[in-house]
Amino acid sequence: MTQIETTLRSPDAYGLAHRVVDEMQACGVWPTPLNFELWLHYLSDPQGLLACEIKRLIAANEVFTEATSEMLAAEYLPRARLSDEIRDAGAVLNRELSSVAEAIATAHKSQAAYGATLADAAAGIETADGGARLKTLVTTLSSATRKIQGENATLEQKLEASTREVARLREHLEQVRRDAMTDALTNLANRKAFDEKLAKLCADADKGGQALTLAVIDIDHFKRFNDTWGHQTGDQVLRYVASVLNRVAKHPRVAARYGGEEFAMLFPGEFAPDVDAALNAIRNEIASRALRRRSTNDELGAVTISAGFAQRKRGETPSMLLERADEALYASKRAGRNRITDAETLLQAA
Repeated sequence: MTQIETTLRSPDAYGLAHRVVDEMQACGVWPTPLNFELWLHYLSDPQGLLACEIKRLIAANEVFTEATSEMLAAEYLPRARLSDEIRDAGAVLNRELSSVAEAIATAHKSQAAYGATLADAAAGIETADGGARLKTLVTTLSSATRKIQGENATLEQKLEASTREVARLREHLEQVRRDAMTDALTNLANRKAFDEKLAKLCADADKGGQALTLAVIDIDHFKRFNDTWGHQTGDQVLRYVASVLNRVAKHPRVAARYGGEEFAMLFPGEFAPDVDAALNAIRNEIASRALRRRSTNDELGAVTISAGFAQRKRGETPSMLLERADEALYASKRAGRNRITDAETLLQAA
């Protein structure tokens, strides 16, 4: 049992619940069931990863929309759906394995009985002194052979059916794994998936020596969209930007929603000129379209993005690469936004 589960089953639970509601009210967060669960974990483990992320969002004056809460939950909470899916799949798999084990045990018994029948027949043939006795032995052997053939056929059918069921379960669990690594609002990879992919690509780059470039992308003045038009319209903007990123992020490129209005892209095997061209193509496409609010058809104006990117240096850790890309992003914002900055140009300027 986890620490939070222990607390919720003790007299301290009421005090914690009151603190959760007070903290949520102080931060302007609606007390939805999901938000309440997030704040329970946040206050129960103030030094944990979820707490650190919530503190960062609060410090940045981020608004806790439903999409933000879902993103935090997918990233940091042990989701019940995923647990149920895995548990159900495990139960079916155990049932299939038990059934196969039982069928194999039955087949072993049948093989042993057939062996005994053959041994008895062999002994009988040696002592048989007439045609009638031999005919009886042959009939017995034929009957035993037909029986073992039928049982073997049944076993094969059972094994084939179980193989199909296990393959179905494997596919289902793979889909569940993909869902757990996908941002619910944008359908891009979530932060957990991105962090895992970044770590793997860094390791692969060290082994093979290939290039790897990371870009961090931020929607300019996104808070103004939320404050002016509401969070649902803000979610519409997020989905629009994500759709453009998704079209550009063809394999082996990877696009992810990194947090709030921030996105990230990985460019395996690509160098600065190609990455700069791709990011500027994204920036130009996003800025070229005037968005409209779906509910009222009001014109929202153009959306712009700022981005920074860094080509990985050999031996550089994922966090070091991210830090350099972030610095390039901040340089884009300081320079007036709606622009792309290469981390290497900052180094040269310094």
